Amino acid sequence: MRPPDTPLTGSGRQPTEPATPSSTTPRFSRKTLVLAFAIAAVSDALGAFANAAPPIAWVIDVVTVLLLFMVLGRQWLLLPGLALEAIPGLGVLPFWLLVVGSIAVLGTPRPKLERQ
Repeated sequence: MRPPDTPLTGSGRQPTEPATPSSTTPRFSRKTLVLAFAIAAVSDALGAFANAAPPIAWVIDVVTVLLLFMVLGRQWLLLPGLALEAIPGLGVLPFWLLVVGSIAVLGTPRPKLERQ
């Protein structure tokens, strides 16, 4: 019998250490998150009123995504938010707040690449 902490050998793979939370999700400062949530809240409020005029709503959404890219960095979760805001009638829902909240909690999903 092998000791319980000895890795199995036979599969040819070496056990990998679990990733630490700091390496999988970026940590933002409180100031950065407050600014991102403020931008998202203002955009959602303006977007709810500009929903009747789609070109104005599109400009608001493009400016919002550019500002959030500048504040949060290259977070690709912003692009589905932009796509959802482009659907007519859905602009009244607070998608930007939900997107920024998901980035703050989950970070940006990145594929795990295994070296072989």
